[in-house]
Formats: sequence, C-alpha cells, structure tokens
Amino acid sequence: MTQLTYKEHFNRTFNLAYPVMLSQLGQVLVGVADSMMVGRLGAEPLAAASLANSIFFVVLMFGIGVSMAITPLVAAADGKGSRKRIAKLFKHGFVINMFSALGLFLIIVMAAPSLGYMNQPEEVVRLAIPYLGIITLSLIPFMFFQTFKQFAEGLSQTKQAMFITIFCNLINVFLNWVLIYGKLGFPEMGLNGAGWATLISRVLMGLIMWYYVWHSKRYTEYKIGFGFKKLSFPMISKMLKIGVPTGFQFIFEVGAFSAAAIMMGWIGVNALAAHQIAINLASISYMMASGLSAAAMVRVGNQLGRNDIKTLREAGFTIFGMVALFMLCFAFIFIVFRNFLPTLYIDELPVIEMTASLLIIAGFFQLSDGIQVVGLGALRGMSDVKVPTLVTLVAYWVMGLPLGYLFAFVFNMQEKGIWYGLLIGLTSTGVMLLWRFHKLSDKLLKETKAPVLD
Repeated sequence: MTQLTYKEHFNRTFNLAYPVMLSQLGQVLVGVADSMMVGRLGAEPLAAASLANSIFFVVLMFGIGVSMAITPLVAAADGKGSRKRIAKLFKHGFVINMFSALGLFLIIVMAAPSLGYMNQPEEVVRLAIPYLGIITLSLIPFMFFQTFKQFAEGLSQTKQAMFITIFCNLINVFLNWVLIYGKLGFPEMGLNGAGWATLISRVLMGLIMWYYVWHSKRYTEYKIGFGFKKLSFPMISKMLKIGVPTGFQFIFEVGAFSAAAIMMGWIGVNALAAHQIAINLASISYMMASGLSAAAMVRVGNQLGRNDIKTLREAGFTIFGMVALFMLCFAFIFIVFRNFLPTLYIDELPVIEMTASLLIIAGFFQLSDGIQVVGLGALRGMSDVKVPTLVTLVAYWVMGLPLGYLFAFVFNMQEKGIWYGLLIGLTSTGVMLLWRFHKLSDKLLKETKAPVLD
C-alpha cells in the first residue's frame, strides 16, 4: 500500500472536512442569528430561547447520533468496494432514522409541560413552551435530511450538503427577519417567529437534499431494492449498536450544557441569557470542529475497511493536530474580544459583563473541546462507541456537572462556577479519548489481521 505523507493526509482531510465545516458553520450561524434577533426583544425572550433549546438540542443531538451510524459503515464498505452493502445500509438507515424522528418528536411533546416544574422564571417558561412546540416539528424533516447527508458523507461526498445547508440557512435568517419583527405584511410573532423560520427552512433542506441524491446519477447504483421490503434485522441491530451509543455520547455532552442552562436559571434571568450568548459563540468553534470529526470518521472508517492501520493512525493523528491549531485560534478570539462579542447580541450591561467572564473560560476549554469531538469521530470510524460513551457519561455527569454545582452554589462562584465544571468535564473527555484512540489503533497495528469491530 502506498504510504501518504503528512501533507497529503492534511490535504485529503481538509478536502473532506471543509465542506462539512462550512455546512456546520452555516447551521450554527443560524442559531447565532436567532439569538441576536431574539436578543433585541430583551433578556426574557433570549432566556426562553435558551431554556427551550436546552431541551430540544439534547433530543436533536441524539437523533443526529443515531443517523451517524450510516457514515462509518458506508465508508468501510466503500473501502472494500462493496456497493451492494452500501445500498442496504442506505435503506436500513432511512428506516431507522424515520422511526427515530417520530419517537423523539413524541418525547419532546410529552416533556414540554415539565418546563414549568424546573424552578425557572415564570415569564421565561411562558414564552419557551410554544416556541419549543414549533421547533419540535422540525425534527422530522431534519432527520430526513440527515439520512441522505450521512449517506453521501460516507461516500466522501460532502460538498452537496454544504451548499444545500448554506442556502436554506440564508432563507432561515431572512424568515427570521420577516416573522420575528413582522415585516412584508406578516404579523409580528416575536420568539415564535424564529421557531417557524427554523421549521420552514428544515423542510426545504430535507426536500432539496432528497431531490439531489435521488436524481443524481452518482447515486443510482445504490438505490437498488430501496424500500421497506426485505429488511434485515441483524443489519438494523448492527446500525443501532453504533447509532444509539453515539446518540448517548451527544446526550451526555449536550445534556450537560442543557443542565448547566437549568442551573443558570436558578441564578437568574441575566445568568441564563449570558449562558445562552456564551454557549452560542462557543458552538461556532465546536460545530466547525465537528466537521473535522466527520472527516476523521470517514477517513478512519475507510482505512479500516482496507485494513491499512498504519495509514489509519497517521490520518487520525493528523486530524488531532489540525483541530488543536484550529481551536487555539478560537481560544484567542474569545479571550481577546470577550467584551465586544456579547454586544452583538444584547445591550444590557449586566448580561454583557457576565458573558465576558464566561468567554474567558470558553477560551480555555477550546483545545479540549476540539480534541474530544475529533476523538469521538475517529473512534466512531473504528465502530468503537461503547467505551467512548462511558467516558462521556463519567466526565460530564460524574465529574463536570457535580463540580459545577459545587463551585456555583456551595463555593458561591455563581455562573462562573458552573462553567468551571464544564471545563473539567471537557478536558477529561479530551484526554481519555485521545488515549483511547492511540491504544486501540496501536493494538490493531500490532495484530497481523485487523478485526472487524462491533
């Protein structure tokens, strides 16, 4: 096998990653635009958006995790040249994702009334419940989109989803302006307008992605037997063994930040609004780093399919280096511009000052956040999901959140204490996952025949 130089690894990874990074950036910038536009309505609507999104994104990220089972399996099958298996994975992934979407939709619908029992400000809860109901509807078209996106990414085709996502997100921002503020003859809907804009743009995103994959000649050979007939329950089981733990990995991480939002609500409206702004900014770097994570998943999965473990390790460590440099740049931005960035969202001085203090902490956890997200992607490419899931559970829920509570309410560090706990959770996860990738890939390298991992 031809060995690649690190420059070649960098170029291949970058060509795979940058469309996903731009696509993820487009997604998160819509969230930034939502927060900026809603923030102009005041601290209470912004806090309501934070509370609703803290619930919604936990469930949404679980769905994304389930859908990600398609990508490493398709990448491995592509490495082996098994087109028939790729077609089967496509079909089964579609079925799994649609049933997951319906189930997750029902979970949020049933959970929405519980917002009133979380000891949050009454006005915040009143605004959050209808907004949560609207964005919950977007789960179904979003999971539909994810099916075709993850399938295409498994075949190393990442640009199409980028163009579609960016286009639909621009429409989302335009609809925000129309519906939040009541432009072009539409009624002024406030926070709910942002919810309707999200729903409409995700329906459009799913339809365009489906149309492209379904009608492109590039994917014709993979649609053989597509439908609900002749489903293989062993294949469904295999995909769920990857997708469900991946979903829980996201739940443990995103859920930790959602739990942090709830604790912020115990401190007050300003703390909750500051948390929303800071986490909104931190999500820019995180979601772009997840583009490198997706590239790691595809490249590692592809090399595993070829049994080329030396190249697998080189590709993985190259991506760890890339994400470290990338996240250090964001750390610099957050710390240096900590007093300016919050003013893009809100003009209330107490919220701006709180946000600035949180952005310093966000700057310090950038490196570990990037390492952990790439670690999850690289290990996912090796179909190693059980141990990483346990790592995320322990790091965030046994260490990070309890320490955050201790710092905030026992040692009276308030909002900064909660984020110190998140910093500890992210750093612990990054270190453990990097070590896991090294040990597991080194073990495979020493074996004469690389096993197929469950």
